[in-house]
Amino acid sequence: MSKKVLITGASGFVGYHLIVTAIENGLEVYAAVRPNSDISHLKDLDINYVNLNFNAVDELKEALEEKQYAYIIHAAGTTKAKTLQEYNRVNADFSRNLAMAASLVNYRLEKFVFVSSLAAIGPIADLNAVIDDNAIAKPVTFYGLSKKLAEEYLNKIENLPLVTVRPTAVYGPREKDIFILFKTINQGLEPYIGRFNQQLSFIYVKDLAEVIIRLLKSDVVAKSYNISDGLTYNRYALANGLKKALQKRTLKMHIPLGMIKSLAGFMDAIYAKSSKTPTLNKEKIKELTAPNWACNIENLKKDLQFEPQYNLERGLAETVKWYKMNNWLK
Repeated sequence: MSKKVLITGASGFVGYHLIVTAIENGLEVYAAVRPNSDISHLKDLDINYVNLNFNAVDELKEALEEKQYAYIIHAAGTTKAKTLQEYNRVNADFSRNLAMAASLVNYRLEKFVFVSSLAAIGPIADLNAVIDDNAIAKPVTFYGLSKKLAEEYLNKIENLPLVTVRPTAVYGPREKDIFILFKTINQGLEPYIGRFNQQLSFIYVKDLAEVIIRLLKSDVVAKSYNISDGLTYNRYALANGLKKALQKRTLKMHIPLGMIKSLAGFMDAIYAKSSKTPTLNKEKIKELTAPNWACNIENLKKDLQFEPQYNLERGLAETVKWYKMNNWLK
């Protein structure tokens, strides 16, 4: 009999790939989605749908016991909110409630994987160093602070077979934020914020999904892992890979940091009374201008015998192919 896995955030970019990989590994997938979520892209997948009330631990416990999931992957969260309080409510409080419910169920839950973010630790200033799994957390954004708080909550819960993963920048088919750069490069423009050295890291979404599904069946517990493809890239690598995949030449522009900060402030003001958050905002600038996001994945390699299958060039080529086939790019 196939084991059951509950995947929250299932309608999202990472959630979709988690579902596909779980099915490929013979798991019975239960996708937790909000009532107003667009699930049209999931219609051809052999999955079950559930709605969860993340506000109520008792209701969550009852829902978990009804299905008796062997595994839970908590990938739900928000990357765009107006205030730290809203980030904390969705990313930290809801995560704590689900984890608390999972710790109280009257059956043996085998694994609870929490999908955090490298933002929970934050970037470092030293270009000669890398971010270790146990680095002192110094988030630079509200999003990162909320993920850090979630980790703190979950680490205090007893009887929870917890593993935390902290992906760096995730890209791949269906991703919508980094995709903005895909469109910009496709139009022949290559903008940068200021002129300074930067080290970046990336993880292709299929590699990320593979790691998480592999963790479910492993003996690993009570550990946290940073996740990237294990390589370090300069600030031009993403655009260079895109130009190669798209076969485009571009006009490279270095826009002064002060100008970008003013624009971000202007966008925040425009959206102040809107329920939406602008793509360019003061919070995002902190991430985009951080010196070093390179991270160490040696513990992950050792514990799971994991070797990423995609470097940035290969992942971008496959992603561009998907975007073109699905008319995201012309």
